[in-house]
Amino acid sequence: MLADAKGILLDLEHSESLQCMVSRSPVRLGLNMSERSCGVNAISEAMKHGGPVYLPPEGHGSPFFRNWHCFSTPLTIGNQQLGYIDVSTINADMKSELVAIAKLIPAHIASCYQEQLAAREAAQFPVNLTDRQLKVLQLISQGLTVKAIALKLKIKECTVNHHKKIIFDKLGVQSSTEAVSIASRLSYL
Repeated sequence: MLADAKGILLDLEHSESLQCMVSRSPVRLGLNMSERSCGVNAISEAMKHGGPVYLPPEGHGSPFFRNWHCFSTPLTIGNQQLGYIDVSTINADMKSELVAIAKLIPAHIASCYQEQLAAREAAQFPVNLTDRQLKVLQLISQGLTVKAIALKLKIKECTVNHHKKIIFDKLGVQSSTEAVSIASRLSYL
């Protein structure tokens, strides 16, 4: 389950074998998963405690969740609280896998979200690097020195430094490390 920062259910995925059980339940998109609206559940507990929560079947206030082992964790990007992820199973033997999966999903979502932001940023503020500047930047990212880049491209070291200066100016950075970091985020590397 995926809920927004207020606990409103945004998405619900489940295996086909649970389709009948889920379709008979009160759990629907738009459902408010707060304790006040839905009884004690893993999302409401994660909201209340501000952190990850494992809730065994007997810990739920709603009869529908009484067979479920649930792990819910806040979904945050930086300091921004985006919502909550809940991974649940009715198989008690799957509890450890449940927790592992629930911890991996927010990291994956955060990574995808940051990639989307970088792509959006690149589209809004395109940095026009020439083919030669891109090649120099690629070689910098591989850890090559100015001398090694000059030898590889068959140009003078001062020309490499000139390209680096232009790259740094275009990217708004002060160092090769920063240039590589920004260029990677903007999908130039």
